[in-house]
Amino acid sequence: MDGREELAVRFEAERGRLGAVARRMLGSTAEAEDAVQEAWLRLERVDAADLENLPGWLTTVVSRICLDVLRGRRTEAVVVEEAVDGPEAEAELVEEVGRAMLVVLDRLGPAERVAFVLHDGFAVPFEQIGPIVGRNTAAAKKLASRARQRVRGTGETMGTAIGTSGSARREVVEAFLAAARGGDLDALLAVLAPEVVRRADPAALPAGRPVLLRGAGAVARETRVIGRRARFAVPVLVDGEVCAAIAPDGRLRLLLRFEVVDGRVAGFEVVADPARLAALELSLPGRDDL
Repeated sequence: MDGREELAVRFEAERGRLGAVARRMLGSTAEAEDAVQEAWLRLERVDAADLENLPGWLTTVVSRICLDVLRGRRTEAVVVEEAVDGPEAEAELVEEVGRAMLVVLDRLGPAERVAFVLHDGFAVPFEQIGPIVGRNTAAAKKLASRARQRVRGTGETMGTAIGTSGSARREVVEAFLAAARGGDLDALLAVLAPEVVRRADPAALPAGRPVLLRGAGAVARETRVIGRRARFAVPVLVDGEVCAAIAPDGRLRLLLRFEVVDGRVAGFEVVADPARLAALELSLPGRDDL
């Protein structure tokens, strides 16, 4: 076996781990595969004999490639992006990482996301993370800590009505989403208050639909028709309250904010305006909400 073949074997031994790192950073299987392939091309251009720690070198290279991709996203015009992964690849990514985690990670700044994924996900020391994100060790720790706080949130939720605990509120939200996913009219009517009010940004609705709709019957029938989006929905926290993020490719497209009273949905708002979505602070539901 010559030197190049040996190098290829060593690289293939690291490919799975590198792919996992890149998928969590980028939230895209296709982009992650591109990042890993780019790392191989860069490896071919260096003298591997000078690399004392090949796994560490590869982690650094893949992380920097991902950081460049993430920064590129931030400088692009705000547009509704199409998913770069096919349905099967997206399903595998969601199963591996979790849709809610993908949504929340997507809200982090590029350096925060890289620092958090490397340290909390792959136990990379901050001494190695600092040079990757262009910070010293202490600053890298702060990046990861800030990201961790944003991802995990406080774990505290506020009920909209007195007596509505975080866990009870989440149960109502989950019941609504389950009924919407199944197109179950009776289940929707059971979870909606009789005088429920649905408000929505115009961008969230088909042409001609009113931005305000009243009554359980009308809201349930509309939800049944357009409820296919609910299969991409996951609970998240916004301002300490359990909401539903609609994220078909791990990127936030819609957010449902609920008013829960006496165990039923008394109202909900569908947020679709990109500027409003971008301003939201999302985190994962804490243990009290599970």
